[in-house]
Amino acid sequence: MILSKVKAHIHSSYIHLFIAGIVLVAFNLRPAITSLGPLLGMIQDDVKLAHWSAGLLMSLPLIVFAIMSPLVPKIAAQLTNEKTLLIGLAALLIGITIRSIPMIFSLFTGTLLVGLGIAIGNVLLPAIVKDKFPKRFGLMTSVYSTSMGLIASLASGISVPLAANFNLGWQGAQIVWVLPVIIALIVWAFLFKYNQSDPSIFRQRQGTQSKQMWRTPLAWQIAIFMGFQSFLFYVTISWLPEILHSHGVSLATAGWLLSFTQLVGLPASFFIPVLAGRFESQVWIAFMLSICSVLGYSGLLFGSAYPILIVSIILIGIALGGSFPLALSYIGLRARNGQQAAELSGMAQSTGYVLAAVGPLVIGYLYDVTHMWTAPIIMLMVVSIVVMIFGMLSGRNQYV
Repeated sequence: MILSKVKAHIHSSYIHLFIAGIVLVAFNLRPAITSLGPLLGMIQDDVKLAHWSAGLLMSLPLIVFAIMSPLVPKIAAQLTNEKTLLIGLAALLIGITIRSIPMIFSLFTGTLLVGLGIAIGNVLLPAIVKDKFPKRFGLMTSVYSTSMGLIASLASGISVPLAANFNLGWQGAQIVWVLPVIIALIVWAFLFKYNQSDPSIFRQRQGTQSKQMWRTPLAWQIAIFMGFQSFLFYVTISWLPEILHSHGVSLATAGWLLSFTQLVGLPASFFIPVLAGRFESQVWIAFMLSICSVLGYSGLLFGSAYPILIVSIILIGIALGGSFPLALSYIGLRARNGQQAAELSGMAQSTGYVLAAVGPLVIGYLYDVTHMWTAPIIMLMVVSIVVMIFGMLSGRNQYV
């Protein structure tokens, strides 16, 4: 009797620590990217980067996501999820450190490693949640997607103050983000030590599921939805401060407004997966989020008055805050088990981030050519409509 209670207590403690580990990984999947957008101007001045090169710097992690995402489930099948996450966190730690060296080679090399580390977490978190919490997938997705949004908004907002007000420079404003990575590494090292999962079953089924996933129309629809909503997100965190600055907003204020954009999306980030899990069809959710997106970017195009900019930022924040967790929800809701969720996650994020990777680069190039933000903003409005179409297609009650 006593032994059974002890075992139950240990199991409960392990589950709570596992939840904490999931949240800590989520904390590290955005700051290394969102903290960079407000600092792009400083970095460009310091190392002499053109707009298109700065856009490439923002796109590089997404290119790594695209390449690595289909490989992550295969790696996890051999090593277990915990060990694979440890490798990803270690790569992220090294990448942030190297990227803080003010040299072009270091910037791009560090960013490659940052992309590798984040790609592993991106793919495995939905699969882990589906596997460990199949009956509470919506709630757990809400928890970790909201955690991602919260820390991402904080990273955007404090980047310029850390660099300027605290005299850390853009290098110091980057290196502070190794702290949450170190904490996550400690927790997952403990989880790995006491892990008893066996990847053999996953390994037996993984190869067949992988081939089938790439032939499924619904998986492609989810991938395209994920890709274009990521296109909007990464373009926004890369160039929204510059767009606002062109309307007369100071760079420091623009950084905080970018932070506000993400903060205002936190309620959507939490409630969208919960709502998605309660309905068989999520078509109407995708439609409403995309309407907010179209109206928000339209406001950036047609209005330079401060109240119009604020309303636009709120609408964009709701759209971006809700679309990404909706894409994560589709991975769990359209898969039948954790193994299938891992394959769908890898396939969707690989194909999706090919689309997302061109976003900051293309937008930066359009601005270099036109010297105006009109054409880039029109493109964002068009992409918002594409997100609406594929979000609604993905929202139908089907399985891959």
